[in-house]
Amino acid sequence: MSPEKMAPRRTISMATLRTTATENEDASSAREAQVNEIELVQQLHYQLECLPPADTGKHAYLFLLACFILEALVWGYPFCFGIFADYYSRTEPFKGSTAIANIGTCCSGLMYLCGLPALILNRMFPLWARYSPLVGLVIVCAALGVSAYATNVTQLIITQGVFYGIGGAIAYMPCIMYIDEWFVKRKGLAYGIMWSGTGLAGVVLPLVLEKLLVSYGYQTTMIIWAVVLFGITAPLAWYIKPRIPPLPVRRLKAFNLRFCFSRRFVMYQLSNVIEAIGFYIPGIYVPIFSADFLHASEWASALCILIFNTSSVVGCIAIGWLIDRFHVTTCVMVSTIGATLGTFLLWGCAFNMPMVYIYCVSYGLSAGSFTTTWTGVMREISGKDMMSTPSTTSSGSGPESPMSEFTGSYAGATDPVMVFVLLAAGRGVGNVISGPMSQAMYYAMPWKGDASFGYGSGYGSLIVFTGITALGSGICFLGRRVGWC
Repeated sequence: MSPEKMAPRRTISMATLRTTATENEDASSAREAQVNEIELVQQLHYQLECLPPADTGKHAYLFLLACFILEALVWGYPFCFGIFADYYSRTEPFKGSTAIANIGTCCSGLMYLCGLPALILNRMFPLWARYSPLVGLVIVCAALGVSAYATNVTQLIITQGVFYGIGGAIAYMPCIMYIDEWFVKRKGLAYGIMWSGTGLAGVVLPLVLEKLLVSYGYQTTMIIWAVVLFGITAPLAWYIKPRIPPLPVRRLKAFNLRFCFSRRFVMYQLSNVIEAIGFYIPGIYVPIFSADFLHASEWASALCILIFNTSSVVGCIAIGWLIDRFHVTTCVMVSTIGATLGTFLLWGCAFNMPMVYIYCVSYGLSAGSFTTTWTGVMREISGKDMMSTPSTTSSGSGPESPMSEFTGSYAGATDPVMVFVLLAAGRGVGNVISGPMSQAMYYAMPWKGDASFGYGSGYGSLIVFTGITALGSGICFLGRRVGWC
């Protein structure tokens, strides 16, 4: 009888055992993470079912009201800085300084330019983002309070310029982040109403602040304004909150900057910067033109700014209504035509104050509402990117995560708020460029006595430059006609 054949013994090494154990642990951890993720999604679904409605309801309206008031009071100071600049130039110890204008430029420029870092921080820490308005308001009001004890212009630049600008950007950014959640179908109108707050502040605040400066002086006015600003806006910060519960994760993958190099965005940004370069000139020089060339009284000259800001309120709401119904380039062209014709025909041909006032109405309605077109640019850029960016699921990289419904079903999506902050930065650049260019033209006084009406007043170059930049802001309309945007 043949001996029984023995099966060969299988040798299992310790390395194999360790590898198997590690794989089991990894699989267990992956299953546990997936279970936790599914539970989180179920909780979010339950919360979404209880969300307040978008575009309507008291929660949406309270959010919009809070944003409107914060916009008016926080942005009101840099837009009313002419009141303080005039006071500083006549009051010791600031009298005679050539750097007074840098206070307002620094403040408004930083509020535009600091939007990007403020957005990054809020996206990195979404659970803390809703407290950003309160933090920013504390910085703003503290800067105003400390500036009351300034003894030179440099200290004013640091407090009212740098710290106010940084704090204002921090306080304001959640308004832009959350308004897309609260308003979907009426987004353009909501932006128009919110941004009209600056125009309303430009009507009311100069009268109030000038009265305080005359009655109580600089130090008391700054302290009163800081207390009033915090007392009004701090309670409203509670209503500046997200409609959709924020995820307890960092969301940095939305920062896709590929759109910055697209012809579409370049055309929109070019229109934005060109418009910003000339936009601030009438607000500064029309009152001076009225007093110098038309010999208007101080009150009649100051009335130009009030009329312009009042018209801007109406213009922002009107363009916001239009942007929900027409293409963004159409709305830009409406603004361009009004600002261009008004500048060349009304300001350039002005020979009395009624024509100047009509120009202020025209320019406020058209140029004063230009930033409201940003909502259309945001929708255009982010919408086109969503259609052109493939999702991770379709690319075959694996099953779709349960969280994709909340974090975005496509990788590298364009964040519309990122589009906004870059447009704001472009406007800040235009603001900075405008100052020295307009000042050089003002002191040159070309064509004075050699032309008719406003063109021969010495302000002719400013009028022509403003009209050309207003016309140049419509370049995106031409770009769309040739297929560039």
